[in-house]
Amino acid sequence: MNADSPGRIVLLTASHRVAPGLLSWPAWQTLHAADRVLCPDEHHPQLPYLREAGVAVEHGRPSAQDLVEACAGGQTVVVLPSGEGDTTLTDGLARLAGSGRVAMPDLELLPGSYDLPGARLLDLVQVMDRIRRECPWSSRQTHKGLAKYGIEEAYELVEAIEDGDRDELREELGDVLLQVVFHARIAEEYEDADEAFSIDDVAGTIVEKLIHRHPHVFGDAHAETPEDVKEHWLRTKAIEKQRESVTDGVPLGQPGLALAAKLAGRVRTAGLEVEPPSGEGIGYELLALAVRAEAAGVDPEAALRAAGRAYRDAIRAAEGTDA
Repeated sequence: MNADSPGRIVLLTASHRVAPGLLSWPAWQTLHAADRVLCPDEHHPQLPYLREAGVAVEHGRPSAQDLVEACAGGQTVVVLPSGEGDTTLTDGLARLAGSGRVAMPDLELLPGSYDLPGARLLDLVQVMDRIRRECPWSSRQTHKGLAKYGIEEAYELVEAIEDGDRDELREELGDVLLQVVFHARIAEEYEDADEAFSIDDVAGTIVEKLIHRHPHVFGDAHAETPEDVKEHWLRTKAIEKQRESVTDGVPLGQPGLALAAKLAGRVRTAGLEVEPPSGEGIGYELLALAVRAEAAGVDPEAALRAAGRAYRDAIRAAEGTDA
């Protein structure tokens, strides 16, 4: 150890989204080799695991000057900031370094753990849990009461996609995700414990479904084209659902053009010869148009929305409000 060395300060951070105690090997090496380990938060979630590993931790909230002095003589001091960080300490260290009057220790920021992809979803679950418990409106909502918002948010997402607005797309995806998390949180409170479920159950179900329906990715099956993939998906889905009719599972409450196109797609995929019914009135004309669009690979709902937007623009132009 060099007595003239200003030493070393290590700010050891850890993600609150990663289970306490799961620190990187460099972090454990640094903790064991440090001359002192300081933590201002006596309830820091890492403390029980550090004690179990034989790392002595001192509680206290040192100032920037205190830390610099503690490092004198080549000492290494590790600081575990709280989950919110310690801007007072880091700002103080920056001021001392900028003054030019202090021999500053080496300053190192050492991440002890990193957020994995999807880690912010944990924040969403925690925030939703608190809102459900404490918000007078959210705490009273039910699946049925929220159903209309799910439909609205889905349409707003489609609009953002069709408009090509990336900022809106990100926001609307978040709104749709909120609906999923909200419903899952409500489902935890179901009176019959056997029928209650959580967001983890929801995620687990879709993970199992995706793996099962992608045998060309997770199994031994082969798929070279999108058509091969669709064939795998439909075959696996048919085995899972054990449906009596190709129309089973088609929601009749969806918009009319989408419903007609979905039925036409089921008929075509199944290889059935079913002529659309004919009759008097605009409904049958629209049905024929929807079937024709589906056969041509056109989404009739999207096509009508595009035409509707053009109509809206024409109206605004006639009003003089287009710009």
